[in-house]
Amino acid sequence: MSVEISPRKLRNGPWAEGYALHVHMLSSSFTGYNEYGHAQFDSVRSPVGELLFQLKYRNDQTAVDPLAEVAAEFLNRWKPPVEGIIPVPPSQARKSQPVVAIATVLAKRTGMPLLGSCLSKVKSTPQMKDVLDYHERMEALKDAFAVGSDEVRGKKVLLFDDLFGSGATVGQIVEMLKTQGGASAVYLLTLTTK
Repeated sequence: MSVEISPRKLRNGPWAEGYALHVHMLSSSFTGYNEYGHAQFDSVRSPVGELLFQLKYRNDQTAVDPLAEVAAEFLNRWKPPVEGIIPVPPSQARKSQPVVAIATVLAKRTGMPLLGSCLSKVKSTPQMKDVLDYHERMEALKDAFAVGSDEVRGKKVLLFDDLFGSGATVGQIVEMLKTQGGASAVYLLTLTTK
């Protein structure tokens, strides 16, 4: 299954180089309120965005393989000089963690080690998509992550996430991987961007 992508370069961050495979949402129109008073929208997502939505919010595990496949194909063209993949720790507890599931399959497809135990979330935070102010995001993320091993010391690594918003979360993680973890360089790949 080939999934259409439209890669976007992610600039202005502490990463060596970064990309998002596509925008998340192509369009979204307010359609009114449902019987419970919740706002309703007619949303059109990119192909990657739709697969990610189905995985995260409908628990459709069949989306893992095509997402990992398209990420592996892109990495094969991009060819960042990385020695392992680090999934961003989840901000919300789920039965299956989408980023970890995709990163696991991505590591197998590329033959790169999954460095999933070197980074952990040590403080509960709100979902960053719900925190609109950049300074509030930075305050919420302060001391939220820890690098707990020497797995990345001296290595060039790929940080992998599902959605790039302001860059606050991944920016803080990249800095920690370099300062606390001793990574020589951190590259960034996200499935979608806002």
